[in-house]
Amino acid sequence: MMPNPGRTPIAGKRVQLMATCLCDAFHDDVAAATVELLEHLGCEVAFPGGQTCCGQPAFNGGDWAASRRVVRHTVRTFSGDDPVVVPSGSCAAMLFHGAALEFEREPDLDDVESLGRRTWELGDFIVNGLGVKSWPGRFESAVALHRSCHTRGTASSDAVALLLGSIAGLRLVPFGEAEQCCGFGGTFSVGFPHISAAMGDLKLGHVRAAKPDVLVSGDTSCLMHLSGLAAREGFPVRTMHFAQVLRDALKRQP
Repeated sequence: MMPNPGRTPIAGKRVQLMATCLCDAFHDDVAAATVELLEHLGCEVAFPGGQTCCGQPAFNGGDWAASRRVVRHTVRTFSGDDPVVVPSGSCAAMLFHGAALEFEREPDLDDVESLGRRTWELGDFIVNGLGVKSWPGRFESAVALHRSCHTRGTASSDAVALLLGSIAGLRLVPFGEAEQCCGFGGTFSVGFPHISAAMGDLKLGHVRAAKPDVLVSGDTSCLMHLSGLAAREGFPVRTMHFAQVLRDALKRQP
């Protein structure tokens, strides 16, 4: 995964929120927490009502023609010059990396790349876009941070670790094979469910050995996959998106 190239400079604090399909269907509190964080930082948050999907499922499944139709809709929906903030490393990477690949020979490549340059994963935006290097409040927990595959090679995971590590009472705990994929992989988990589950079980084994209070990530897809496997096995693991941790820490300020 390549980092987001040629970033468009941030001119103000008005942003557009891409909530993602998983927030819409399963994790609405993550989207709500994202808005609370951005407003706490002084941002004006716009929510384009026509948003649907970033196009990644079709892209990963090899149906690039269908994916391009979705991406074109996304380009129209998130028009303008404001940054697009996404509480998902996976969806953000799709817009600044995957979409550029599937539009290489398309006449509207410039429009797609323009959106990609304005797209930020949430943690990356807070730390590297707004320059916030520490987070107030308190969160009394041992936290295992899962660095999702789509944040590799980007600034997102380091940004999230920086913010979490600065919170009073929060202790980041290392665990084995931290760079190992959780096994979800979007459509991969549908096409190869047994391999996907085995990879998830391997990840869960390392996480449990570290004995964290909470498993945290910047991708709800990974958290959904791992929490589902853990529940099926009868060993539930508490999972949170890092936006929820930051939001809850604010509520516990002295």
